[in-house]
Amino acid sequence: MYHTVRCLAYEPDPDRGPWMEHLQVLRLGEDLHNELTRRSEEANATGDRPGRLPVTRLNSLLQALAPGTVATARHAGSDGRLPWLYAREAVPVDVLAPVIGTWASGLLVGGEGDDDDDLEETLLTEGSASGPRLPAWENTTIDLTETLISGGGTAEPEQRLYSLLPEQIAFRLAEHPLRIRGTILRFRVVSSASGTDLISWPPQRYERGRQTWYYSARLNITVHTVPFAPRFRVHISAGLRRWATRLDIRPRELDGSTVLLDVPIPWPDSADHRRRLMTNTLGYDRRKREIAWRRRSAAPLLPELDILRHYPDAAELFASPEKWITGRGEVAAGIVYHPSLGPHEVGAGLMPGERATLDAWIEDGLRPVLRRVDDLRRVTRRNTPTLLPRTVKKDEPDTREARKSLARRTALAVALSGQSLDVEVVWQSPETRDALLAELPRLIGLPPGSNTDREKKVWRWRHEGIDITVRTRPAGPLVAALTVAQDRGRRRSVRLAEAVEERCALVLSEVGPPWEGIGLVIAEIADKGRFSAVPDSDPKNALRLAWARQGRPSQFINLPQEDTAAVEHRARSTWLDAFRQLGAVSPPAHRVGAGIPSDLQYVALWMVRYTRKGPTRCPVRRLIAVRVRPGGGGLGDVDGWDAERAEWVPYRQLLLQLADSAKPEESSAPGNRLRQPAGSASDSARAAGRSARWQAQTERQIRELLFQLRERPTLLLVSAGNLRQHWPYLRNGALVRDCLAFGTEPQQRHSLYGEELRVVVLRDANGRNEVAEWYAHDGKGKVGFAEGVWGTSDLEGRVFSSITSTPHTAANLPRGLMKLVPAEGSRTAPGKTAWNPTQLEVTVLGCRSPHSEECGNGSCESVDNAAEWATLTHQLRYHDDYQPLSRPLPLHLARLAGEYVLPLATGGEPAKAGDGLVRTAMEELETT
Repeated sequence: MYHTVRCLAYEPDPDRGPWMEHLQVLRLGEDLHNELTRRSEEANATGDRPGRLPVTRLNSLLQALAPGTVATARHAGSDGRLPWLYAREAVPVDVLAPVIGTWASGLLVGGEGDDDDDLEETLLTEGSASGPRLPAWENTTIDLTETLISGGGTAEPEQRLYSLLPEQIAFRLAEHPLRIRGTILRFRVVSSASGTDLISWPPQRYERGRQTWYYSARLNITVHTVPFAPRFRVHISAGLRRWATRLDIRPRELDGSTVLLDVPIPWPDSADHRRRLMTNTLGYDRRKREIAWRRRSAAPLLPELDILRHYPDAAELFASPEKWITGRGEVAAGIVYHPSLGPHEVGAGLMPGERATLDAWIEDGLRPVLRRVDDLRRVTRRNTPTLLPRTVKKDEPDTREARKSLARRTALAVALSGQSLDVEVVWQSPETRDALLAELPRLIGLPPGSNTDREKKVWRWRHEGIDITVRTRPAGPLVAALTVAQDRGRRRSVRLAEAVEERCALVLSEVGPPWEGIGLVIAEIADKGRFSAVPDSDPKNALRLAWARQGRPSQFINLPQEDTAAVEHRARSTWLDAFRQLGAVSPPAHRVGAGIPSDLQYVALWMVRYTRKGPTRCPVRRLIAVRVRPGGGGLGDVDGWDAERAEWVPYRQLLLQLADSAKPEESSAPGNRLRQPAGSASDSARAAGRSARWQAQTERQIRELLFQLRERPTLLLVSAGNLRQHWPYLRNGALVRDCLAFGTEPQQRHSLYGEELRVVVLRDANGRNEVAEWYAHDGKGKVGFAEGVWGTSDLEGRVFSSITSTPHTAANLPRGLMKLVPAEGSRTAPGKTAWNPTQLEVTVLGCRSPHSEECGNGSCESVDNAAEWATLTHQLRYHDDYQPLSRPLPLHLARLAGEYVLPLATGGEPAKAGDGLVRTAMEELETT
């Protein structure tokens, strides 16, 4: 057992002092900014963010082709007075001018009159009267550890460090190659919106199946804060970047893939450092009906800057990706792999041993300007709740499964509240239907069921107050792909809504016999990959909405495939998820200690946030609150908050109400479509107004909810990454121990919302490496995994780490497995998939603190131990029927409830079921 966890997180060393760097900075200048803005607006009649230049493509060119450029600052396109470029040494104007001129010529296509001036010559000419000259470089000194301390004691870096510091670190690390087992890896810098990447280049090769697969090491560098920490941190995540060398898709299926270009600097007097890879996007252009460079990629401008070399054409790269990743002349290009592009024989992820090797190299490269943060130590040995035994002795009967069946049956009885359960199984394959019928009685310990009709389509179970009827019928055209109209003159969301209404009408036309009690549907459907070729054709959300309108939640099971789990296992999981939707799930019985109130209830908040890329192409915001009340013997009630009636309703009813009440945001309705160009001032004002309304509404709902919880001890669980956009107080720099805040009001003690209220804020990686990667070690060179609750040596600390166990699917991999540079005799190592448990940051924001006013004046009967509340939160991630959850059970239930928020755009008449619809659906089913 390991007792220490080490994170790939680094912080300014307080013993060293500030990290000062002398850099050159270039501002675009008001004159040049105004001139470019004027030309851009005249050339683009529709307008594109007036007063703001689209400098993304230009930044990509400059970072790759201008030697010495360190970073480009944010918002430089909106104000010429802001810093634009940072560089170690001034880049000559004869290098910058051609790049800016080439970019501007592409930007200003369509201009008339005097806009045909040679911008490059203007920029180069000293004191030119024909236009503004490129400003001169300025000397500046920057403290890369500049920090502000918030009112709550959280260290926050100066704003520009979020983009500048990762790039400085990346260049610092790239100066020294990484040596592993005689192999030398050299890294290139890749700038992105989510930090800065280091990519080993050229890629590694893996031979398998008479084919070569390519992959690289990838380090992502980001800057973050930690609640109440005295220093900010730099997180570096380690993984693999896999490259696609065969595309098993048609051109029109390529929605957009990242391409990294390795190009030489085309300036004869500049040293070719080749420190960067240039980011571009390759995708299908539906207007031109061909593969093209998209999203302001810089690749199309390269041939204009360098006529001597051959650069990849978009269609050529799509057709022959392997030819370009190995390099053609001095140019190479790699398409970043995504599962939608087909299979890849290199498995994702790295193992702890490799992470430890990379960590040692990083620590050495950052010394002495940054140091690694202190290791984390165990704060408790009570890592799991009271679970059933995981093993069964050979000479004893297996009572474990019987006890689990009893617990499930009891929870189901409570959720049904004496009503019968009528389940409709809509199947496509007989083996799935039979597995579902066989698994139900085993799962909840029922005696054999009885047939109630001659064709064996109806089964019934009655036992100890539970009455379940299961009806089965073929799916037919119900599960066929949706047919969305191709009339591009109307909004996509409206056309999708019409297709959904068609399917709802078809479901309504095929309603079976009426059911008694509570209804539930289990439907067999093809996996989403079968529908990926045609956007918006997956019928799952349409079926969920259709059955919800009939008062029945729905659960789906995929068709059997060669690479899927056994049908019995999938049937078991399907029933468990169906029971969860009925609210028949119990929280684990914790074993934290007497410091936790016996009548404690759990409340979790989750914000559903859909953009126009959401499941129904409609933006929507909806706050969901779920309450779990543990009872005797581990029994629990699961409820949801009905905001309109201000009352708690059963979880199943919450799901149905979410489907019934989901409405698109005001701006997506046809009558409210913006007549101004996208990005106009009025558009920005509307967006700001909507954001303010969402925030005010969310905070009002949270406050109303908190006042409804005052009568009983409550643990409030919130996810910072999910909710802070609408409750800004959850931002790390705004947090204050034992306080809550809403809107512009001052901080208030959290106990004002309930003397027995405790608040825990959770944070995960959130796709931005917000929580650092880790590995366990024993201090003697042995590394691996370790579960439990971890913290620092600070006895009054409020921030902890929750790490669950490794799933059985990854338990058999050797901890010392080396994928990046395989050891001799382990040639297949790159093909293994490495799965690492992620950290969940647990901040005990509000509890009975010895420093609070209530406890300071002696009114507290007892003082809370923050580590106990972190341990309770950790134990809520465990349940007998599931792999360890990524979030505590109440938050898990709140998030899944969001699947029923399915707003539909208005603008068309509801469809009616007819012969033509059924015939079309059956044709789609045959092709699927």
